[in-house]
Amino acid sequence: MSKNPFSNMGNLLKQAQAMQEKMGKIQEEAATKSVEASAGGGMVTVEANGAMQLTKLTIDPEVLKSGDHDMLQDLIVAASNEALRKAKELMAEEMKSLTGGMGIPGMF
Repeated sequence: MSKNPFSNMGNLLKQAQAMQEKMGKIQEEAATKSVEASAGGGMVTVEANGAMQLTKLTIDPEVLKSGDHDMLQDLIVAASNEALRKAKELMAEEMKSLTGGMGIPGMF
């Protein structure tokens, strides 16, 4: 007699649920870690966490004195994008432990 096909489905569901719980824990841990990026030789520095949230923005007072708003805006955007790119890398690195190094599409 063949084995009940639904028992395999139940095992798969349990494994998926366990993986989802592990992923939630990894995401929580990554949210406590931060990365930093700067632009303009350090004139603008942005910090982001593993939850892809910007947590800190530092602007060198000398940049403000210049009055060049367009440059300041460009530096903020550049530093923010780089910080978010690094945060995404951080999360991907954290997820490797869950996926065993497999690149699963859509998982960061």
